[in-house]
Amino acid sequence: MAEQNKVDLAALRRFQQAAATDPAQARRTQRLEGAWSFTPGEPQFRAQVGLPGGSVSLEADQPPFLGGSGSRPGPIQYALFGLAACFTATFATLAAEQGIELSRLETAAEMDLDLSRTLGLSQRPIMEEVRLVVQAQGDASPEALAEVLREAEERCPASFCLTHPVRLSARLA
Repeated sequence: MAEQNKVDLAALRRFQQAAATDPAQARRTQRLEGAWSFTPGEPQFRAQVGLPGGSVSLEADQPPFLGGSGSRPGPIQYALFGLAACFTATFATLAAEQGIELSRLETAAEMDLDLSRTLGLSQRPIMEEVRLVVQAQGDASPEALAEVLREAEERCPASFCLTHPVRLSARLA
């Protein structure tokens, strides 16, 4: 079967083989460019995100209590979306690789924020835990789905970013 769980297994296997032969093939640079809008009525931030077939514009706006209009998702909502999307894609892909046909796959992501550090009022962590709840059904036992979940925790790129220190460098151009 070339596709399972809406995952193109043939394309995935070609990429896996290329990366196994030449590890440099597994490396990618992700980039986006965004700008703050000073125009009244517009979202605060807009960025172009490149795709294989073009690009898409994403917009963000802080919630009103942080000085925005709340007209678009805030940055943390995008972070949760990215985590949920990445984790769910990793889960679906791992299940497909193991021959598990899924009939349902949903992910809820949540975190509790303490914005006192953002406001310059404390040094407390902004967040201490991110919680994912995955609902998965398919032609596999609960134990097999739990193993896919465990493996997704280890292999999801967004999960890795949250659970391992990643060097951040910022500079003025």
